[in-house]
Amino acid sequence: MTEPQPAVAMENISISFPGVKALDDVSFRMFPGEVHSLMGENGAGKSTLIKALTGVYRIDSGVITVGGESVSFSGTAEAQAAGVSTVYQEVNLLTNLTVAENILLGREPRRFGGIDWKATRRRASELLHRLHLDIDPNSRLGSHSLAVQQLVAIARATDINARVLILDEPTSSLDADEVQELFRIIRNLKDAGVAILFVSHFLDQVYEISDRLTVLRNGKLVGEYLTDEILRIELVQKMIGKELTVLEALERKTKAQSVDEEALVPYLSAIGLGRKGSIEPIDLEVYEGEVVGLAGLLGSGRTELARILAGVDRADAGTLTVEGIPKRIRTPRQAIRDRIVYSSENRRAEGILDDLTVRDNIALALQADRGWFRPIPKKRQTELAESYIQALNIRPADPDALLRNLSGGNQQKVLLARWLAIAPRLLILDEPTRGIDVGAKAEIQKLVSNLAENGMSVLYISAELDEVLRLSHRVAVMRDRRMVADIENDDLSTDNLLAIIAEGSETEAVA
Repeated sequence: MTEPQPAVAMENISISFPGVKALDDVSFRMFPGEVHSLMGENGAGKSTLIKALTGVYRIDSGVITVGGESVSFSGTAEAQAAGVSTVYQEVNLLTNLTVAENILLGREPRRFGGIDWKATRRRASELLHRLHLDIDPNSRLGSHSLAVQQLVAIARATDINARVLILDEPTSSLDADEVQELFRIIRNLKDAGVAILFVSHFLDQVYEISDRLTVLRNGKLVGEYLTDEILRIELVQKMIGKELTVLEALERKTKAQSVDEEALVPYLSAIGLGRKGSIEPIDLEVYEGEVVGLAGLLGSGRTELARILAGVDRADAGTLTVEGIPKRIRTPRQAIRDRIVYSSENRRAEGILDDLTVRDNIALALQADRGWFRPIPKKRQTELAESYIQALNIRPADPDALLRNLSGGNQQKVLLARWLAIAPRLLILDEPTRGIDVGAKAEIQKLVSNLAENGMSVLYISAELDEVLRLSHRVAVMRDRRMVADIENDDLSTDNLLAIIAEGSETEAVA
């Protein structure tokens, strides 16, 4: 049988930004009546490829064809006119308007120079009926759940007679029942001949709904595969770039002897801790002087767990104890009072203040902890900054240097100094070495080890499995927003860890 003509073909696409090759000679194709998943870790080039297809980014080289015709979109409006529609993770509709108004916004039927509201509602009803959605077109969009809003966004996307529908992380905030409703809609559209690009970090969902996979890594094409012909362990290998040498049987581990757990109460203990739409209930213990690594693919729930423990997001299930005392940590300020601090993976948006000096950035958390009516004297701020500049080898060694003029590695050290200044008992580090040079990375890893040796508890999150294994006494593995394993790092190998991430549990990994 001859292969059908692709609905989309992107051939030898390259895109460069200053200092970065975002896409390097990447080819990609989608077929009518198929669900195609685009896979890859953070920075793989998935978003860039989508933006190239939809006209947000101009390509440096290569050819894009839609329906067999060469195209060069100058924006999303042109892409939509050609039948390429996108539904983003964050629903970009207007919640104060009705469902019908949102579906037909900008495309309302006209009569006598104005909007024909009766025709608008009728057209919206037809679109909802076509997708078998029982939603009142006259109801206000904001009165519906996020899942329903997502389905309304899809209804809007199909109004343009989309030949290609791009769904960017559509299930990130949906529960299991809502995901199945979305999948029903996707299957209906697939049966109607629409080519659907499904972007998700949930492996179970990818294998349930996708016919074909394309894997990117570091801006390059790894390969295209039929979903039922590639094992999950192989997919994870290709995404991460690690090859398994030997998959040894993984014995069930007892808790390690790094701490005397019968004599000690864990510094932090979470039992059934969870948040709807964020992570499933998990159990986790962290002992004094222990580094617990949190491993898993991007989107597995690592950051969501960190944010709940640090009070950035509120848990709606389970209990949390600190040194055996029940706690309800609802804000970062409450977490800081219990000496739990969190260094976000997004240090530029949620960490550093690059218009302030090194001294100001280091003193910030301590000043907030003291209260703004008890200002830290300037001399004390300088002494504090100079001590951490020396201890962490921050360069340049100038408290008055603006943070924006420091390298990424030195900015990360300043952020660590800020939290160390308030003498934390539990330090939660989310991707602390991402985007920094090898020398700074080694210094930060050494610092984490030294802090643990001196009694500090550390929850360490990293996409680099070698780094997690190098630093951790114990490793908790997240997959599809669930904790699937909690194992001692006793001769644990990258191969073992990859198997658990791919298969979902210790027992599944050895099956």
